[in-house]
Amino acid sequence: MGKIIAIANQKGGVGKTTTSINLAASLGVLEKKVLLIDADPQANASSGLGIDVESVEIGTYQILEHSNTPKEAIVSSTSPNVDVIPAHIDLVAIEIELVDKENREYMLKQALESIKNDYDYILIDCAPSLGLLTLNALTAADSVVIPIQCEYFALEGLGKLLNTIKSVQKIHNPSLDIEGLLLTMFDSRLRLSNQVVEEVQKHFNDMVFETIIQRNVKLSEAPSFGESIINFDATSKGATNYLNLAQEIIKKNS
Repeated sequence: MGKIIAIANQKGGVGKTTTSINLAASLGVLEKKVLLIDADPQANASSGLGIDVESVEIGTYQILEHSNTPKEAIVSSTSPNVDVIPAHIDLVAIEIELVDKENREYMLKQALESIKNDYDYILIDCAPSLGLLTLNALTAADSVVIPIQCEYFALEGLGKLLNTIKSVQKIHNPSLDIEGLLLTMFDSRLRLSNQVVEEVQKHFNDMVFETIIQRNVKLSEAPSFGESIINFDATSKGATNYLNLAQEIIKKNS
């Protein structure tokens, strides 16, 4: 049975999509069957894996609406063993359209029942908000990875997200776990980066992944070629970091 992992943080620019793409690709390279669901209207996870977002006719929007099945929405990506349910800008409208629906928080969960056993891991790239889209992802997920940027405002907003996760556990999904806090954009030359790492590790102990994602130019360049870091430059620091993270997650779940 596949494990569903949401990658969430309501702050933008913390490395959510970068993590979704490259964790999916790394798990794929390690011979796990992976599905990446793009639940962000910006659709960067889709374009970052070589999918032409403009030509998407069936995607996350349609499966949340239940007008199509997930199987109909799945497309293959540029990464081995990685399938994608892509997003399109029309996903912006879903929050308004679901508002008066019954069980609106469970739309994604219900849709994924039919394919949960087809994959080892299903990753959901969440939008940078705590709206209905992210709520659907957290209700459907078994666990959540929280990327935290190694910068001054890193811990700001984390409390809010943890409270949201708590209320989702209480009301919608009692078995939701925190897979781990992932420190991203780490620059060892900056004292501030090192201070944030110390602070997060001190406060959250075992909840923090051992793997830290370092700042890496190649990581920023890869999406513009529609490739994961593994395809783009397998020898880069970014590729090593994400492979280590994938191994850590596999080990944790074995």
